[in-house]
Amino acid sequence: MKFNYFYIFLIIFVLFANTISAKGDKMEKATFAGGCFWCMEQPFEKLEGVTNVVSGYTGGSGKNPTYDNYGKKGHMEAIQITYDPEKITYNDLLGVFWRHIDPTDAGGQFVDRGPYYRSAIFYHDENQKTLAEKSKKELEKSGIFKKPIVTEIIKASEFYKAEEYHQDYYKTCPIRYNIYKKGSGRDKFIKEHWNNKERPKKSSEEKIKKSLTPLQYKVTQQCGTEPPFNNEYWNNKKEGIYVDIISGEPLFSSLDKFDSGTGWPSFIKPLKQENIVEKEDNSLFMKRTEVRSKHGDSHLGHVFDDGPKPTGLRYCINSAALRFIPKEDLEKEGYGEYKKLFEK
Repeated sequence: MKFNYFYIFLIIFVLFANTISAKGDKMEKATFAGGCFWCMEQPFEKLEGVTNVVSGYTGGSGKNPTYDNYGKKGHMEAIQITYDPEKITYNDLLGVFWRHIDPTDAGGQFVDRGPYYRSAIFYHDENQKTLAEKSKKELEKSGIFKKPIVTEIIKASEFYKAEEYHQDYYKTCPIRYNIYKKGSGRDKFIKEHWNNKERPKKSSEEKIKKSLTPLQYKVTQQCGTEPPFNNEYWNNKKEGIYVDIISGEPLFSSLDKFDSGTGWPSFIKPLKQENIVEKEDNSLFMKRTEVRSKHGDSHLGHVFDDGPKPTGLRYCINSAALRFIPKEDLEKEGYGEYKKLFEK
């Protein structure tokens, strides 16, 4: 039998092309307006999972806008981000976005004035809309800003790429860019309001105390420990995720939960490692590693090295520090990006 190498090559090519296409299908878009697009490109381009950031114009009705007329056509300066949702979530991008704008200014951003410099989130699907609205409400509740949050949440429309000389301006014209940014007041504003964090500061002590039960307060704020085998989630076998009782940040997944026999919820790893802070704990005359949430700063429990494979770790966590979101409620609770974890 003779091999037809042409057909073999064709099959290999089709398989390779389908693989590339499948990878491309995983990428998603996020579009934000935060005043001068020069200043909005830089903080997103350095994030792991972001593959491209483009400066451009959107939000208006006029076709083919340019830098000379985009305002007259109703557009705003904006950036469009291409990212891998398996490496960085839309919530993470929202956190960076809020940190780099003044969400209380309806007349523009910093030294740039006019409706084409106002802030906005352009959502590409209903899940992005839900997450954007939730993050806006959380920011309003945080008390960081004394004025109302006026950043708009708008359905994404056609995005027009800006002229080439506007792309990566902080790289191509660093001297002019740095002079402009320093004089704009943006960096000073970020330092004053965000304290170099990418999410709102922790709620006030009084607010926290009112929102928690006595046990939740003792555990999360006073490093207490709840009774074993007599807590809400030690034997919970439902599918879903566990979030911080105060901040709502995702912490653990039921897929990583196991029965450690200790009477407390135990996990082999966090759902999002960046939301976990580990600290040395020398209390009770022993050396342990405390586990806290990054943004809520809640005491969660401790991590030990006697867990099962593949990590060999046991995150021993207090139920009182957690809130469980069943997989069927992830979308409506604003955690829609985690639904895919439970799809068979």
